[in-house]
Order: sequence, then C-alpha cells, then structure tokens
Amino acid sequence: MVKYQENQKYISLKIKKARRLFILSCEIVVLNFLSILPVTAATEEPVLSVVYGQENANQWTGISDRLQTIGVKYCVISLNDVKSGADWGDRRVLFLPNVETLTPTQAIALEEWMSKGGRLIASGPVGSLSSPGVRQLLRSLLGGYWGFSFSDTEQIQAAKTKIPQWTNQTGLFGKVRGGVVIPNDMGSESPAVWNSKDHPAAVVTTERSTFLGWRWGTDTASAAELDNAWLKTTINHYLTALAPSNRTKKIAGGSQSCSTTVAAVPSVQGGRGAGEQRGRRAEGQGGGSSLSSPPKTATAPIPRPLPMVKPPSSQEAIDQLEQAVRLDVAPNSNEPIDNRQAIALQQELENLIGRVESAHLAVLADAANVGETISEEKQFSRDLNTPQSVKEQPTQLASTKLGTLAISKDQALAQARLIAKNLPQLIAQKNYALARQQWLAAKTSLWQQFPVDRKLAQPEIRAVWLDRGTIVRAGSKAGLAQIFDRLAQAGINTVFFETVNAGYTIYPSQVAKEQNPLIRGWNPLEEAVKLAHERDMELHAWVWTFAAGNQRHNEILNLNPNYPGPVLAAHPDWANYDNLGNMIPIGQSKPFFDPANPEVRQYLLKLYEEIVTKYKVDGLQLDYIRYPFQDPSAGRTYGYGKAARAQFQQLTGVDPVNISPSQTDLWQKWTTFRTEQVDSFVAQVSQQLRQKQPNLILSVAVFPLPELERIQKIQQNWETWARRGDVDLIVPMTYALDTSRFQRLAQPWIASKQLGATLLVPGIRLLSLPTIEAFDQLQLVRDLPVSGYALFAAENFSNDLQKLFSNTQGRIQSTTSEPIPLRQPFQTAAIRYTALQREWRFVFQNDQRPRPSQKISDFNNQAEVLRSALNQLAASPSASKLLVARASLTRFQSQFRVLMSQEIKSNSYQVKVWENRLVTIERLLRYGERRLQLRPL
Repeated sequence: MVKYQENQKYISLKIKKARRLFILSCEIVVLNFLSILPVTAATEEPVLSVVYGQENANQWTGISDRLQTIGVKYCVISLNDVKSGADWGDRRVLFLPNVETLTPTQAIALEEWMSKGGRLIASGPVGSLSSPGVRQLLRSLLGGYWGFSFSDTEQIQAAKTKIPQWTNQTGLFGKVRGGVVIPNDMGSESPAVWNSKDHPAAVVTTERSTFLGWRWGTDTASAAELDNAWLKTTINHYLTALAPSNRTKKIAGGSQSCSTTVAAVPSVQGGRGAGEQRGRRAEGQGGGSSLSSPPKTATAPIPRPLPMVKPPSSQEAIDQLEQAVRLDVAPNSNEPIDNRQAIALQQELENLIGRVESAHLAVLADAANVGETISEEKQFSRDLNTPQSVKEQPTQLASTKLGTLAISKDQALAQARLIAKNLPQLIAQKNYALARQQWLAAKTSLWQQFPVDRKLAQPEIRAVWLDRGTIVRAGSKAGLAQIFDRLAQAGINTVFFETVNAGYTIYPSQVAKEQNPLIRGWNPLEEAVKLAHERDMELHAWVWTFAAGNQRHNEILNLNPNYPGPVLAAHPDWANYDNLGNMIPIGQSKPFFDPANPEVRQYLLKLYEEIVTKYKVDGLQLDYIRYPFQDPSAGRTYGYGKAARAQFQQLTGVDPVNISPSQTDLWQKWTTFRTEQVDSFVAQVSQQLRQKQPNLILSVAVFPLPELERIQKIQQNWETWARRGDVDLIVPMTYALDTSRFQRLAQPWIASKQLGATLLVPGIRLLSLPTIEAFDQLQLVRDLPVSGYALFAAENFSNDLQKLFSNTQGRIQSTTSEPIPLRQPFQTAAIRYTALQREWRFVFQNDQRPRPSQKISDFNNQAEVLRSALNQLAASPSASKLLVARASLTRFQSQFRVLMSQEIKSNSYQVKVWENRLVTIERLLRYGERRLQLRPL
C-alpha cells in the first residue's frame, strides 16, 4: 500500500511537471506568435513608451487600437512635457509615431536618451516640419530622413540585397500608402523597399533605431496586420539583442512615471516647436483631452511695451543643437561599411581633392598672368610644375589661419590620394573604424590647403539676404552703413533686403497697414538703396508674398501668439485655412493669404508697385510664394479660403472641402487650381511691375523639392515661371551643413534644362556652418555650371567669413567695377572666358609631357576665335554678334574633350570643371538674349 501511494505520488508529480511544461510551452508559443519576448510578458512593467502629441492626436484611436491588439504594455509620453533626456522615460524602447515637429530641446534630449542605450522606433515624416538643425540631428539618430510621399499606395517588398535576419519574416510586406526614406551613407540598412522605380527604401534600420516610411496606426496608410507585424518584430529585435539579464533594465536617469492612457497625461497645449499652433483640438484621441479652438476671425490685440531686441544667446537650444550636429562619419565607429557607402566615401574624397586643386589653379593662373608672386608649392598638381620665372612667395593656406600644424599642399594631396586609394582595402579587411578615421583626417587636411589670401573668384552673383533682425539691430543709417561696408569689402554685390515681413513693411507705407513697430524714426529701405548704390551694389526688396504673419514675430512684439498680422487682422476674409478650419497649420507658425482672392492680389500688387516706383530698388524677390506645407496622404491639406472655395465650386460644382485625395480626378483638379493661383500671380507681378520698371530683376526664393512632390505639398511650380520668362533668377534654398549634402541638393537643379533662359544660384545657409566648410561649398559652386550663390543670412556673416571673403573675392582697387551677371551677362561671359584661357595657358606652359604642336595650335586658334566673338559681343551687343558668339561656343564645346584628351587622363575633375564653366557662359548668353531682347532678324 505504501509502495502504491509512493507510485501514485510520483505519477502525480510527473503529471504536474508535464502540465507546467505544457502551459509554459503554450505561453512561449503564444508569446512568440505575438513576437513579444516572454520576459516582457512575465514582467508587469512596460518596456515600451509611446509618444503622444498634437500632430498624432487625431490618429490616436487607430494607434491605441493597434497597440491593444498587439497586447504589449506601454507608457504614454506627452511630447509637450519633454524638456530633457529624462522626460523620454526609463523604458528601453521609444515609439515616435507620426510626429513631424520636434523642438531643438526635444531633439537634443532624444540624442541624450539614446546615448544611454535607448532604442527608437519612428514612423511617418518624423521631424520634417522641424528646423533644419533638428532635421539634421534626427537624420543621424534615425539613420535617414523622410524624402517625399507617394500619391498612391505602393507595394512594400523585401530588399534584394542582404537584409537583417530579424526582418526576414512573413507579414511584413504588402500594400501601403507612404513615402520614401532616404538612408544615410553610413551605418544604415534598408530591409524593405518600395516596388517602384529605383526601389527606394520603405524602412531604414540601424543598430539603435528603425524608421518606418508610412504613418503607423492610420487606416488610410496601411492595414493593421502589417503595422502590428512591423512593430512586434522591431520591439522583439531590440529586446533580443540584449543579454537576458539586461532586457528588463531601464534607461539610467529616465523618468520612472508611466501614464498608461492619454487621459492620464497633460493635454497638449502647444507653444513653440511641437505645439507651435496653440489651442488645436485633438480629435479622436481617446481619453477626452479637451483643447480650445482658435478664433476663425482675426482681431488685433493691443501691443504691450516693446522689448529691446538682442541677438540670440549662444546658449539657446537651437545653437546647442547646431553645434551638436556632425557628419555621419563617426571617427571611432566600427559599424560595417557596404559597397555603396565605400564608393561614396571614396568619391567625396576625390571630389575634395579636385576642389582644392581647382582653387589653387585659379590663384596660380591669375598670379602668373599679372606677374605676381605665387605659392611656395613646387607643383600645381602631380603633373604640373610652376614656372621658374615667377618668384616664389608663400600663399597663406587655411591651415595657417586656423593655427594648426601646416603641411605642404603637395603632401596633403598625396596623403589624401593614398587614403582614397586604400579605402576599399581597409573596408574589405573590415577595418571600418580606421577607414573612417583616415577619411576624416584626409578631409581635415585638405580643407586646410585652400588658398585663403588670394583673389580666385570670377564675376558672379554674390548675394546675401539682409534679414529684418539685422536691420532692426542696425538702428540707424550709420549702423546700416557699417553692415554695407562689411558686405562690400567682402565682395558681395547683391543684397536681398527684407522689406515685407509678417505683414509689416520695413518702411512707412501708404499701402500697408503698419510699418514694423521695431523700426522707429527712420526709413531703412530708403537708406539701404542709397548705401548699396554708393558701393556699386544691387539692392533687391525681399518680400513675404502669401505668408501674412508669424507667431515668432508676435513673441518679439509681445503680442498674442494667434495674432495673424496687421493685414489679416483688418481683412479676415483674406485668410486661408486648412481642411479643419485652422488658419495656421499644425506644427507651423504662419497664417497665409488666399492667393485666389482678387482683393489679396490687388493689395500685394499695389504694395510691390509702391516699392519699385517710390524707391530705386534694382529688383524684387518673392519669398513664401507658395501655400504652406501639406501632406494629402495624412489628411493635412490647405487652401480653403472663402474665395478659393467659391471659385472652385463654380468651376466644378463641388466644394473642395468635401473632396479627398482618394477622389483622384477631382483632387488633381483641386491641386491644379491652387497651383495656377500661384503661377498666375507670379506672371501678373512680372508683367505689371516691368511696365513700371523695365529694368527690374525679379527673383524667387524656392524649395528644392522634386517637382511633383512640390506641387502636391506647397503648390510651387517654379520651373513654369522660369520657362515662361516671368522671373530672372531662381534661388533654391539648398541648405546643408556639409558640402557633399549641399552638392546632392543643389546639383540636380543646377544641371536642370527646364529653366529656359532664367539663371539659378543655390542658397547656402551660414548658421552653424564652419567658415572653411562655407568656403568649400563656394568652391563647389564655382566648379559647377552656375553663375553665383546667395548666403542666408547677414545675421550669421561672421568676422572670420568676412575676412576670408575679402581676401578671395573682395574688391580690387581699379577704375572699373566688376560686372554683375544679372546686369551685364555678356561682359561677365567674356571675363569668365578670359580667366579660363589663363588656366589653360598655365597648364600647357607647365606640363612637362610632350604635346603635338599642331594640336596645341588648333586648340589656341579655336579658343582665340571664341574669345574674339565674346569680346565683340560684350563691347557692343547685337543679335548678329550674339549669333556668332553662340556658334563659336558650340563649335568649341564639341571639340573640347578631344583637345583635352591628355588632361582627362591626369585630372578628369578639372576638365569637367572647365566644361561646366563653358556651360555657364552658354547660359549667360541665353539669359542676355532674353534680357536685352536680342533676336536675330
């Protein structure tokens, strides 16, 4: 009996163990099915935090429903409460769904939180409406950035290249309405791509972040099953990457509080940055957070006493952010470098070598031409010796300016070439950290070799935006004169003078409602025109076109943040609205006029006519010549002003507020209607103002987005304005913190053949751009087929930059002033061509390799024919002389590569630079023909 009882006890124990094992197995199966680790479910503590903000409030129901379906426990973080790294919480994984605006403080805090081991999952156009510095930092944190949205659904599929093992699962691919994610060159992988042309990335992942290229949690973007599969898989990946003992560890220093519903977090009230528009209702958010609505009619509050306007403190968050932003190439990172990245690194280094050599060639050729002393270097390049007849005197290099240990140019170039050559081998050996270190060292060394004490610039447009803040701080004609003196000494020849800003004029106007209250007792525009012309500079009035106010400007004036500006306050019927009835779109700071309103158009035309007739301005630049940013695929659209709605309904029989992007034909008509409002206004400005001022230069500051995306998002079709001849100059805002990115932004537009005879110069943003980096970007501009640049803005024009510019492009005392391409295109073309000839002559004289005498003779003869034709055209422009010059240029260009066959082998970069400069001359001739109305009979 005892034996029997013992056996029964033993059998019962085995059954209990088996039952426990079966239950545990079932739990593991279920948890694996959910793709959440057992350790996550076993603990009651959430491992995920989800960010709730004003921009995803109306999507919160879909987001929370999906999270509930997954079964993962999570904390809710109110974006409005994030002021430091601790505010991102102490959970291991952070999910940032569809948040387009982060403040600099929040972005810096996010970087701090991730540096402590936090892992980030983001979806949608994260940060795309943030300041440039924020976008730059987010790009490094996310491993890429949002490029543009698709108008229709596209298929997500696995990349054909090697993908991370954790993304090789079913359920991750299907039809989605999203956008292209542009991966960084270094450390990013694209496991999922779009089944469209070139297969752009749909998902980008790094060791510490994953970026999903669609708005997670919205039924219009993707199915819940696909959303859930990606989030589960990604959370699982970041937790399994940790040792088991660390999976429940929290982020050191993070806040331990954990709100589990929206109702438990403070309501989103806005302010600057993420909640820039105050009082917006968060619809469908769950939890019942109540937000007040802004008034639909504008009223002007009584201003409080004006504060003293001071320059921004260097301690502000935006400055901290810009200082923190660095290149993606981290010196000590040993993350793998794939073939594409290796090629990019090698190419960028070779391009920088070319820019350094190109700058030195310009200096040496000019010095040899006038018999000046030149560089101590024995060689221009590996193939060219300096002439023995020219005295040697050190050219000051950037390295000596910076106070660093100087090496010769030849040594730096030789080292850089060797590093570029050896990069593939280091990468093949998986010595990634050393490859990065050597690449950065070579780049720094090359930067220090730029010649910074010799004039090397040819006639070009050298423009700067002179901003309202700088004008206000000048305070008087004497203060403004000091600014113009600095700019003139630095060789600046064109000033875009901020004349209309946030609805205020900088001058006392008979048309506008109010002069800027920060200007007292003087007329800056009147004085600026005199100061510019006394210094042989052009003064172009820079005006905000359809942007009618500015919340940030309201802060300076101590006005209510919702004050729409003086014009809309007086004429609320002129306002434009988004599809939810808001004058200011979410995440933005400016109300806009309705371009379809004839009273708005008449007011602006009358204002601009006053500017160009009462003041002797040389040009007018239209800024904000567009609608505010939208994203139709996210249900964020704009343009529903009273006049626009009435006109569109009269045309189609449909009120545009009742249509959506899914109604393809109607939506296209609505997009075309809005785009045509902007197009027709530009044409109207051009026609009407040129009747009053025939010599007026009309320019536009524009966004460098792809054309189709730009029309969908801001209804700005500047290629059309260029082709029609409505504008003389296009200035795309190609702002970047390093030269390679600047080149990727600017080069497609510089190379465009869709601009007719209109000139284009790229914009360069000076904020947080090191002096030598700015010089590098200028050298790139001079090596591309373009006739100048524009700097944003005078506020950031430092003393170091002013000194460098004075040396390299500043004015030389002479009896004649240098031509400006916008005014004297034929004279500019002739002088630039003469500089090209000097460089060719210098190369031929100092190349030790034998050349067939007949070949040199043929080259010189053809070059001389072209020089003569250009000089005759410049001296006395006529249609017949233009015809001869064009024919000579075309013939010379067709033979140029044959004539330069030896140089192509030794320095292909320089030959391409020369070809680009010939294209610049070609464009100047085309512009001059239209400008001077020279047509062959």
